[in-house]
Amino acid sequence: MCFTVNVNIVREELEERYGSELIDHDSYRPSYYYHAYSLPLMPVVCSDRSAGIRLFRWGLVPSWAADEQEAKEIMLKTFNARSETISSKPAFRESFASRRCLVPVRGFFEWQHLGGRKIPWYVTLRDEDIFSLAGIWDSWVMQGGIVLNTFSVVTTRANELMEEIHNTKKRMPVIIPAGADEAWLSEGANANDLSLLMEPAGSDMLAAHTVSPLITNIRADRNRPELIMPYAYPVQGTLF
Repeated sequence: MCFTVNVNIVREELEERYGSELIDHDSYRPSYYYHAYSLPLMPVVCSDRSAGIRLFRWGLVPSWAADEQEAKEIMLKTFNARSETISSKPAFRESFASRRCLVPVRGFFEWQHLGGRKIPWYVTLRDEDIFSLAGIWDSWVMQGGIVLNTFSVVTTRANELMEEIHNTKKRMPVIIPAGADEAWLSEGANANDLSLLMEPAGSDMLAAHTVSPLITNIRADRNRPELIMPYAYPVQGTLF
């Protein structure tokens, strides 16, 4: 699963990293804390680079959704798309075939169950300050002809490190290294190429540390740098 990410990336950094213009930048709000259930607008990069970096809503609504009620119900179930079933699930298969995207982040959060507690961890990519999660997207036409663009983050089985951190579901987001951006976005990618890209990133590629309980405080402003700073818990063992 991947429901919580750090997208504290300013416009200029996004444009330099992906070589495209951020469209509708006045509506973009960089944040240390984006949670899927708040249905945030987040920057995504699609195969058509000339269209720029666009803001899509997290929670994919397939184009065939019948009405607003069905769209809302689906949206809350499609924050993630499992790599193992993405090519067969009705909500995902068409998007996976032709509408893949990159979801820029600085890191993501997962929870470890230890001693009856849930310990939050922050995970980054060692060699890339800004990196991409694999995504798929779709467009749904609302009443009145308004187009709603939405996306899902693709997940895969956990690597050795993430098995220890996300030790209940044992899942992790699919990470697309910078050198593989075009391969993931390519309209000509075949099933085998895409399958290889959805393999778990190596544990040695990741860095991780525990973070403050601030992340679970719904009354606090979680868009703060303290959110990603290392924090030690008494119940922790020696993971590394």
